[in-house]
Amino acid sequence: MGRGRVALALMAVVASACSNNNVGPNIAAGEAAYQMIPAPVGGPGARDYVIGPLDTLQVSVFQEQDISANGIVVDAAGSISMPLIGRLAAAGLTTTELAEKVREKLADRFYVNPQVTVTVSSSVSQRVTVQGEVTEPGIYPIQGPTTLLDAIALAKGETENAALREVVVVRFIDGKRSGAVFDMQRIRRGDDADPAVQARDTIIVGHSVSKKVWHDVLRAAPLLNVFTQF
Repeated sequence: MGRGRVALALMAVVASACSNNNVGPNIAAGEAAYQMIPAPVGGPGARDYVIGPLDTLQVSVFQEQDISANGIVVDAAGSISMPLIGRLAAAGLTTTELAEKVREKLADRFYVNPQVTVTVSSSVSQRVTVQGEVTEPGIYPIQGPTTLLDAIALAKGETENAALREVVVVRFIDGKRSGAVFDMQRIRRGDDADPAVQARDTIIVGHSVSKKVWHDVLRAAPLLNVFTQF
């Protein structure tokens, strides 16, 4: 077989693999995707940590060691238990908001102007999962405002076979699992906004069959070149 025929055969193989079909029909795309998972509003800025279930907290009351506590675990219902106060809702509050809530409870019946600080000893809730065609799939902690490109960077970037136009973000909204697909090539060029990801989101980078076939062809090219000599 001549080189021309080999090249045509390889091009036919690549063309037959051009359709990836990674994204289901119920996944939001385009404007609908950004309505579901919008880009950050304004520039990046610091924000307080939002407490979630299974986080471990340290609650300190100045000069009151008896009611200060370390290793307080937020239960699955989002509550904590403290001496004198009892159960207290914590999930969904920032550390500053929870500290103020504890201060109000203590000031109501027990102390005059108590000074309370809350810190997070261990974070479980503020994490995102990155799957698919990335270098290091896994679960990654996030701190402060985080975008889709940030999350991909946490996983050490995409692989050579990534379908960059088919990056899906899955999020639970009002108790329902929903998804939106984004074009990472357009985001990187600045054509589209970089959507904001939240804790417990799952990011899935699609697999490009056409890219895999093409890379396989390139790797096999030296061997195929040898055969065309005969």
